[in-house]
Amino acid sequence: MHQLTRNEAKEKLEALGANVAGSVSKKTDLVVAGEDAGSKLEKAESLGVMVWDEERLIEELNK
Repeated sequence: MHQLTRNEAKEKLEALGANVAGSVSKKTDLVVAGEDAGSKLEKAESLGVMVWDEERLIEELNK
């Protein structure tokens, strides 16, 4: 991520009531993927989980 660190993003999301997990499962609602997301992105896509990039996350946080 370029504009936020992972920790900053996590803190902002948790302040809004999100449960931030380190893994992707069928219970996952949303994945925020960086440039080199790798296997977590692949798993999210295979499970049909919504995926946002950093830009989309920041747009939503600023609403």
